[in-house]
Amino acid sequence: MSDTPVQTSATVLTVRQVQDYHAMTLVAPAIAERFRPGQFVAVAVGGEHTARLVRRCFGVHQVQSDYGGTVEVVFADTEPGTGWLAGRRSRDQLDLLGPLGRPFRLPRDPVSCLLAAGGPGGASVFALADTLLRRGCQVHFVLAGPTARQVFGSRMAQRIGDSATVVTEDGSLGEKGTMRDVLPRVVQETGADVVYACGPTGLLRSVTQIAGEFGLPSQVSVEEFLQRTGACGIGVCMTCMLPVHGEDGVTRMVRACADGPVLRGDRVRWGDLGTIPFDALGAPRVLSVTEGGSK
Repeated sequence: MSDTPVQTSATVLTVRQVQDYHAMTLVAPAIAERFRPGQFVAVAVGGEHTARLVRRCFGVHQVQSDYGGTVEVVFADTEPGTGWLAGRRSRDQLDLLGPLGRPFRLPRDPVSCLLAAGGPGGASVFALADTLLRRGCQVHFVLAGPTARQVFGSRMAQRIGDSATVVTEDGSLGEKGTMRDVLPRVVQETGADVVYACGPTGLLRSVTQIAGEFGLPSQVSVEEFLQRTGACGIGVCMTCMLPVHGEDGVTRMVRACADGPVLRGDRVRWGDLGTIPFDALGAPRVLSVTEGGSK
């Protein structure tokens, strides 16, 4: 098995509506056999002669051996490109590139793992859960969303997890509240050793902060940030840059696609996303009047 990404013509097997999202299953054996949890695929949208040149990047919900190897992605219909994807039908062909990016790092020994997720990007934790369970780890889910229709996989989490907590802002499913409200309690109840998270940037920031308060390592997938900013998925266009500080204390700009999408949560400068911090390595200096600027 090679780690080299593959560009292939994938056949659409099914597209189904799941709450407010669409789940698309694609026959793509070469990508399925190379995939590791946390990686993503980049899909060309609009058809052969389209003017839409930017690929859409999605985390992988699950990989199965059916039809030689299938890959399922979950996405929201939020713009013309994803709208076009939602309209695909069985046997349609899609230009698919993957698997891309760095995967989750897996524990060497069986430990208690807490998987926090929200939105369509949260679907990626289920591929991770399968691998952790096979390694003998305990898997505890915390799923969050504004409403019941925006929580993906609650029934699956209850079926396969050692525990599953669901929280919605309007109380339409599970407890009423947010991830920040319930996560500290779940960390204590489960005796978690490590926290993994996928979903909106705000959720990742909260999870990272809470994990840090308990002294737990956190790994987060910045897939949602990549979806909003990325264009190529392979690290060439440099549009998905975000600031991360290293062990040496120096902040560097990294690519969400090629250096991520999985990053250490405590290394991401969440408050500076979308900017180049003035203290980042290589950041442009702003000349003051005393440094030679003119009034």
